[in-house]
Amino acid sequence: MGAHLNAEDPALGSGITRKVSYRIFPIVGLLYVFNYMDRSNISYAQLGMEHDLGISTATFGSVAAIFFLAYVALEIPSNMMLKKVGARLWLARIAISWGLVTAVTGFVATVTHLYIARVALGVAEAGLFPGLLLYLTFWYRGRERGRAIALLALAQPVAMILGSMTGGWILDHVDWFGMSGWRWVFILQGAPAVLIGLVTLLWLPDRPADARFLTPAERGWLQSEIDKEYAAGATHKETVRDQLRAMGNRKVLYLAVANFFAACGLYGFSFFLPKIVQQLDPSYSATNIGLLGTVPYLVGAVGMLLVARSSDRTGERRFHVVGLMLLGALGLAGTIVFRHEPAPALVCLSLVAVGVLGYMAPYWALAARVLPREQTAVGLAGINSIAALGGFFSPYIIGKNATADDVTVGLYFPIVCLVVCAVMLAVLKVPRDRRPADASAVPTTAGV
Repeated sequence: MGAHLNAEDPALGSGITRKVSYRIFPIVGLLYVFNYMDRSNISYAQLGMEHDLGISTATFGSVAAIFFLAYVALEIPSNMMLKKVGARLWLARIAISWGLVTAVTGFVATVTHLYIARVALGVAEAGLFPGLLLYLTFWYRGRERGRAIALLALAQPVAMILGSMTGGWILDHVDWFGMSGWRWVFILQGAPAVLIGLVTLLWLPDRPADARFLTPAERGWLQSEIDKEYAAGATHKETVRDQLRAMGNRKVLYLAVANFFAACGLYGFSFFLPKIVQQLDPSYSATNIGLLGTVPYLVGAVGMLLVARSSDRTGERRFHVVGLMLLGALGLAGTIVFRHEPAPALVCLSLVAVGVLGYMAPYWALAARVLPREQTAVGLAGINSIAALGGFFSPYIIGKNATADDVTVGLYFPIVCLVVCAVMLAVLKVPRDRRPADASAVPTTAGV
């Protein structure tokens, strides 16, 4: 490709975006897959810990929830460090540290040790998701970002599918060196994160200017296209004060509270899915529970991609999220009704998965759309931090309200939360992203 590029050529954007996606997404995707797997593998491990450590459903809810306290506190500082030292170094540090903590969790001897391990995991993982969101804003324009975020968010159902299949199997079949299967769930699912962290350190470029897989002309074109969307970022040198202003932005706070309610639905669903499936038929083995637990996530993954395509094609984000929140609430209500009937319950759980997973791509594209460049690092982390509190409250409240025989009695809380999120976003006014048909815009079908 020559030194001068025709910015009006749609094929140009398609080709560059495709190159970017092929180069960075294998690493970015693996980071988030194992991140989410290692955060939530306790949902399967607890099927074995119940006996060995004497953990009740209420205690499990508290253990799952406490992870989010340190995680929330460190999200903003982590994203500011990422912007200061570079994505490659900081994301690698996060991955290596959380992988080690997860593996060590397999050796806890008491419930107190387990609480400590979960707090340490929150410290280690803090900043990964908002860091990856920030990283994507370095590489994708607004009209392509919904699809890029969807591809990133697709890591969640992929992680849960892999976690369900391997977690259940490990519980039933792995007892090496006389150690219980639940311990090996942590060890075997945590170790790969260390290797992925090392790969990140060696292979992930920080920004387009560092992308040796692009020609100099392509690097310049991509950076100039990104800069056009953030005029504020080109006018002065960013300061810490500039970044922290994001937390005084009323739209940021509003979006953060809405996402908190959405997260209550997501984490209430993901942490208690194995218990819900186990309740459908108490004769299920851990392997059966793991295999059936993959069904909602497979459906959710397909729904997530279809939603992202629709949202990017129309440029509309808000009502996509509203509809998905209501769909998730409907699915949870159906799960309560059919809690002892496997087939209809799995259909309802699949609707929940489409709702609580599918909303992420249009929601984060919407959030990134309203932030000026100098506020993206803190703004995205701040929104995610407040939302992550949903990961504390939802498992805790569900666990406290669940009974030994029926975990679904705690699902009324996430149902209300999803409806509140839908109402909040229904009344929010935000601009649409520019559609591909608009002047010289590049089609969003490229690359991601």
